[in-house]
Formats: sequence, structure tokens, C-alpha cells
Amino acid sequence: MRSSSSIRTHRTATTLAVLLAGALVLTACSSSDNHDKENDGTKGGTGSAPGSTVTLPRLNGAHLEVAAVWTGPEQANFKKVLAEFEKRTGASVTFVPAQDPIINFLGSKIAGGQPPDVAMLPQPGAIKQAVQHNWAKPLGPDALKELQKNYSQGWQDIGKVGGKQYGVYYKAANKSLVWYNAKVFENANAKEPKTWKDLLATAQAVYDSGVTPFSVAGADGWTLTDWFENVYLSQAGPQKYDQLAQHRIKWTDPSVKQALTTLAQIWGKKEYLAGGQSGALQTEFPASVTQTFTGGDQPKSAMVYEADFVQVNIGETKAKVGTDAKVFPFPAVGSTAPVVTGGDAAVVLKDSKAAQALVTFLASPDAATIQAKLGGYLSPNRNVPVSAYPNAVQQKIAKALIASGDDFRFDMSDQAPQAFGGTPGKGEWQDLEDFLKNPTDVAGTQARLEKDAAAAYGSGS
Repeated sequence: MRSSSSIRTHRTATTLAVLLAGALVLTACSSSDNHDKENDGTKGGTGSAPGSTVTLPRLNGAHLEVAAVWTGPEQANFKKVLAEFEKRTGASVTFVPAQDPIINFLGSKIAGGQPPDVAMLPQPGAIKQAVQHNWAKPLGPDALKELQKNYSQGWQDIGKVGGKQYGVYYKAANKSLVWYNAKVFENANAKEPKTWKDLLATAQAVYDSGVTPFSVAGADGWTLTDWFENVYLSQAGPQKYDQLAQHRIKWTDPSVKQALTTLAQIWGKKEYLAGGQSGALQTEFPASVTQTFTGGDQPKSAMVYEADFVQVNIGETKAKVGTDAKVFPFPAVGSTAPVVTGGDAAVVLKDSKAAQALVTFLASPDAATIQAKLGGYLSPNRNVPVSAYPNAVQQKIAKALIASGDDFRFDMSDQAPQAFGGTPGKGEWQDLEDFLKNPTDVAGTQARLEKDAAAAYGSGS
């Protein structure tokens, strides 16, 4: 899917940035209690009524397969949601671990005559490809009704292709957050930065205190695309962001040069990266988080950039979110702070009563509330009680997402064809890994990005 004009204005990005800045205050304010009541169904508001549940058919004997790339705690928590579906319907559900890019994985399964019933697709571009291949099936009336009841129009729109609804965004992500080791900041007398200039000053203060400032998960190219998108959105602005996302301007555009040059102010300083550039390129995302929050006040790094789901990995350490592990919004590089979102959509591949029932369940607040309580998860479903989220940080992030309505920008690489924006070792992922390896090669990086983008957008793959 490509950008919807109804959700693309400079004002909307600014509004959500302000909301998120307030949302990341780590101590709950007194007004939050009343807001929680409005959203948890104990008052009027938008919350679902206490005890209400989505109506599901009995599916005794039915067996379903659900494919997703989720691993570790994320997979384990989702399986608990599937277990509730089994309990309510009598169906049995098997989770099928998929590999990135999931479109290639699904292609192999379908070619072998064994497609899963439902797939969780992490990119609008992947949904479009699934429709183009005639793999995806439109949502049935029950799923549509549940989706329309619980989701803003913007979240509905990004699951559409050709005007038909194919995806239910079960999971969302706020991708404009920087998490930090609170003890390291305290020892360095470092402040939470508001601007890019402030971020560089904070990094220097941390470095001077004897701790490496940043952990960068360079082994996972998707984290590098997220870094770029935040810098680019804030610096170049929403209009340019949308143009680049749709490849209506080239990656050789001066605005891309400016963003890469800005990124190089951090990526180009070996002493600012845990393990230097070579170490960063060998660091996978989970390790980038855990090495920031283990080792007391002498960890391998002080800060790690990534989305709200970082909390799942923090949970694998002894650090506590809100005290040991704190967070600030990605600093403003231009006039306003960036707000980038992502998500995973449930898409039906085998159009059966059972598959449609599962997607209906995933569109309901019932399913999302189960996973919200387990932590490390954010739902765009506006009828999930805010009180379901397990800590003040997550509750405030959830409030900000729902309060934003349709006012967000979706992850740029996720909007691209998977060959460019979603494949390990190819396209943007590889090009930015190469740039991390040699941050002085701005022009060469731009040329490679444009070559790969032109090939992928031209083929639609």
C-alpha cells in the first residue's frame, strides 16, 4: 500500500510528536487514572463494555496454521492468544515459524501445496504482493465489522489493496524511541536530548564518562532503515518522506545525501559504537538491547534506538523499565521530532470459516488485550483498555498512539517492495549495512540505493 492523503499532513506528524513526548514521562500523572477509566470500559468513552466479547463460531475439528516471523517472547506471547482462540472455538492452531522475507517463505509453501491459513505480514508492500500473486483473500463480513468497530480509518486503509480490505493490523510499533541505561546517564550527568545536536552532546558526555554511547544492531538491516527514516522524516519533512517512500523522487536526491551525512555523525565515529563499525555489523537486534542493560553502570553501551518492543528484550535482563531502563522520543533533526510507526497485519490465505474467524478474533480487543498484558506489545485497536498494558511507560505510549487517530507515518521500508525494503542481504538493508561499514561513502551509497530501488519498484517485487 502507498500513502493515503487523508493521513499525510505536516500538522499530524507534529501533533503525534508532541503527544509522544508527553507520553514518555516515566511517572504517571494524576490525570492518567481518569483517562484509563475512559478507555477501559468503566466509563463511556471509546472502550468496550465490561465483559463484552467478540462472537465466534464453534469450530470443533478445524485445524489452522498461522505463519509469522516472530521468535522468542513475542512468539510465546502470541501463542497464548492463539490458545484463547482454541478455547473459545474448539479449533486447533499451529504456529508456523517463518523466515524473512516472509513473501518468499509463503511462495515456497504455496508452491508446495501447503499454504498456512493466515499469515502475519510485516509490510504493506508484502500485503500488496500477496494480493498480486492471488494468495491473499479479502476479509469476510464478520472480520470487516470487527475491524471497522475497533480501528481508525488510517489503520484500516493501510490494510487495503485496490479498495478491498485484506489486512488486520494486529500489532503496531512506535519506531521513534531511544532507550537508555539510567545509571549511565546519571553517572555522566547526561540529559535526555530534544534535538540531534543535543543527542550528539549527550553521546559525548556518556563517552567522556567511560561508556560507549550507542549499541547499533547492524547485523539486522531493518534497524538501520529505521534510523534513516527517523532522520529523514524530521530533516526532509513529511512531503519528501512520502515521495521517497513511493519512489517519486530518487535516492540520489540531495535530501537523502543530507540524511546520510547526518547519520554519519554517529555511525562514522567508531568510538561511539559498541564494537565499532565492525562490531555493530555483527550485532543482532536482541543483543543490541541486552548489552545496553546488562553490566550495571558499565554496560557495553548506554543507548539503543528502536521501537516500543525493545521492552521484550529488556525483560530478559534484570533491568526494570521506568527505573533502570528509560526512554526518550527520537530527537528532532529538523524543525519537529519524527514519528514513525510500523506493524504486522493478519492476512487470510485460505478462505475458510475457521481462517476468517481467527482474523475476526485478532481484530477484536479480546485478542489484543491478552497480549497487551504480557508486555512488549502495542495494538492500534482503539478499544483495548489502556490499563491492560503492564507499566506506565507502555500505557502512555499506547494512549499516544490511539489519541493520534489517523495522524501517523508508516515505516518507509515497509511500504517498499520486499526486494528493496524487506530482504536480508539485498536492497536497502544491505546498502545501509555497507554504509555503516563505510560512512564516508555517501554518494556511492545513494547510487546503490537508487539502483536497487529502481529495479524493485520497476518489477513490483
